[in-house]
Amino acid sequence: MGNRLLLAASALALVATPLASAPLRAGTPVAAAAAKPVYGAWGVDLDARDPTIKPGDDFERYASGHWLAATEIPADKPSIGVSWEMYERTRANLQKLLTEDASSQYGALYASFLDEARVEQVGLAPLMKDIAEVRALPDKRAFARHMGSTYGRFGIALFGSGVSGDPSNPDMNVLWIGQSGLGLPNRDYYTAPTFKPQREAYLAYITRTLTAIGVASPDAAAKKIMALETAIAAKSWAAIQQRDLGKLNNPMSSAELTTYAPGFYWNAFFAGQHVTPQQRMIVGEKSAIRDLAAIYARTPLATLKLWQQFHVANQASRYLTKTMVESRFAFISALAGVRQIEPRWKRAVGVVDGQLGELVGQDYIRHYFPANSKAKMDALVANLKAAMNDRIRGNDWMSQPTKDAALEKLARMDVMVGYPDKFRDFSGLKIDPADLYGNIVRAGLFNAAYELADLGKSVDRRKWSMNPQEVNAYNGTLENKIVFPAGILQAPMFDPAADDAVNYGAIGAIIGHEITHGFDDKGRKIDATGKLHDWWAPSDGERFEQLAAAFGAQYAKYEVIPGLFVNPQLTMGENIADFAGLTVALDAYHRSLGGNQAPVIDGLTGDQRFFLAYAQAWRGKDREELVRMQVTTDPHTPNRYRVLGPLRNIDAWYAAFGVKPGDKLFIPPEQRVRIW
Repeated sequence: MGNRLLLAASALALVATPLASAPLRAGTPVAAAAAKPVYGAWGVDLDARDPTIKPGDDFERYASGHWLAATEIPADKPSIGVSWEMYERTRANLQKLLTEDASSQYGALYASFLDEARVEQVGLAPLMKDIAEVRALPDKRAFARHMGSTYGRFGIALFGSGVSGDPSNPDMNVLWIGQSGLGLPNRDYYTAPTFKPQREAYLAYITRTLTAIGVASPDAAAKKIMALETAIAAKSWAAIQQRDLGKLNNPMSSAELTTYAPGFYWNAFFAGQHVTPQQRMIVGEKSAIRDLAAIYARTPLATLKLWQQFHVANQASRYLTKTMVESRFAFISALAGVRQIEPRWKRAVGVVDGQLGELVGQDYIRHYFPANSKAKMDALVANLKAAMNDRIRGNDWMSQPTKDAALEKLARMDVMVGYPDKFRDFSGLKIDPADLYGNIVRAGLFNAAYELADLGKSVDRRKWSMNPQEVNAYNGTLENKIVFPAGILQAPMFDPAADDAVNYGAIGAIIGHEITHGFDDKGRKIDATGKLHDWWAPSDGERFEQLAAAFGAQYAKYEVIPGLFVNPQLTMGENIADFAGLTVALDAYHRSLGGNQAPVIDGLTGDQRFFLAYAQAWRGKDREELVRMQVTTDPHTPNRYRVLGPLRNIDAWYAAFGVKPGDKLFIPPEQRVRIW
């Protein structure tokens, strides 16, 4: 739990925060699925539009203005929108499964979380055993070993770690080491004036937590923890730097790492993880790793123990008494603006989904993922790949050798839809319906052991990094694959009963998005095998960077809230994927017509329905606190500009809605960016 490193996948990020949470047809089994679309007569919610708005002035409000005006963000959510509708529907379906099979492992875990009376009776006793373990650590070598042991346990470490492919040999799994150690979302939260309220809320939360676990002088102790994390933040890499895989690819042996970053007990740290000395590992944020080791060397053991005690209690608090839960929620509220904690059953579903997701996912797909959805998605993907093939061949700024390499990468890109071919075996995990805390600890260690078991072995490209029920999708960059879980394959993103224009505009654009991650500012540096190397001709790379810079310059002008603008460097890859994905999806839709004219439905042409579906798929409203967090930490642009940013550069959108000079979104044809 404490020091795992998230690696190497470009996810779509539909639900903006894990703080997750009115379901639509919740609990509807596959056999009883409706033959008509979930939204409207053909898949789009026409009542959500505001036809008084000119499409060329504000297409988001034209497509969803009435919904935006009428919809309030619920008190227990940081945002609301299509992604939350799908998430809530999925969560309600999962709850039905969890309550119907109480004898299963996932049913028992769900029951243990719901048994609030038992949790209150147990109190902080299990937590205090873990706290006592930290307090008893005799020296910094023992502390380093304990930090290593937090891979799967409550606690924190200065260094995150995980197992993934080697960028130079993507068929082999190696250990990755990266910066960690912070309790706030990233380094900017410790210094930027705009995050002063969040820092104050965090310090108050640390103080409350230390008081609860009996630390003497909790105010002074909290300030020591905050000072330590501020020092860590000062040496941590910025989110933009972390996007450069070339700079993160620093192979070392365990011995070389010890020499490079002295002052830390590396062998003890790895022993705590049950990892033997490695001949080759990947050290990510290289300078930060060295500097964090130096911070460790000069920080008193007593301060490190305070820091660890707080983070053990912080991570455990979700599974403890109401007082601890509410104390943590007060801090979370300051981060994301959520006003009210979710009902306990929703939090329980989230816990099961996080710990036993692939196990419950097996039953989820049997009940809620119809076979015809998988078949239709396979056809959509094939058509999108064919359209991308045409785009590459017709590209006017890419040389032939680079085109050939791009076509090879596209041809070898593996596509996975719905669920993995093989599911994990959870039979070795003990779940006790009367022991929530123990269940979480055992599940964490079980999952950590599963992940570490891949170390030194060949990469299994059939494994998934998401659960089947997840409302998301991703491009596994080093594995050259794209994955679309069953959770995202529901209305309005995908509806087998909807008009084809709708499915191409919504899920088709997402398919195109994930495909083109293989050719964005990061993907262009990874070849068909998943190996890291720049396979573009230098002149092609220069032209691409010029086009990307011009595209980014547009996004730099988007003011998401007063005084806060999109960061085009942080969001470049996702913006390009949105733009190219939508373009390729439109091509694929036209291909699907087989040379015929699209029908006009409710007075809307095929292209109009396509673009409306795209805009409504990103419909949403966010709290200001969440927007600030997203713009600071997230490579995805806020949803409004995921709609407007790509459309302003697509000629077909102008033609479909008669967008003319003088309209607020109009860009002259010669200034529109054309990448793919």
